[in-house]
Amino acid sequence: MDDLTRFCCLNSACTNHGLRGGDNLAVAYRYGAEKQFRVLVCRTCKTRFSERKGTPLYRSHLPAAQAVSLLEHLHEGCGVRPTGRLVKVHRDTVMRYGRLAGGHASDAHDELVAFSPSDPRGPVR
Repeated sequence: MDDLTRFCCLNSACTNHGLRGGDNLAVAYRYGAEKQFRVLVCRTCKTRFSERKGTPLYRSHLPAAQAVSLLEHLHEGCGVRPTGRLVKVHRDTVMRYGRLAGGHASDAHDELVAFSPSDPRGPVR
């Protein structure tokens, strides 16, 4: 049995949109060279989507380990060209993944900050 508790329906018109841990999702089929990725279907609205949708790895042609290594090098402050040499990809690939991950991180940050409580002490200098 597949654990689908960390996923939610991505259709904004669905009544279960954004609700994690429900029983409204099922695995429709698997795809990829080794059938390693799942396509999920919402039982409420019948929308199908990849489990990688909304992540920097969506529609990625690099192996997941190589893409994660690339992003770790960028996170540690390596430049674009050194990262490309270390991971053995072109510098344009490094830029593309950096932009994808940066947009994803910005969206996640905005979502988390929206729910964080304000500090009663105010700004500190």
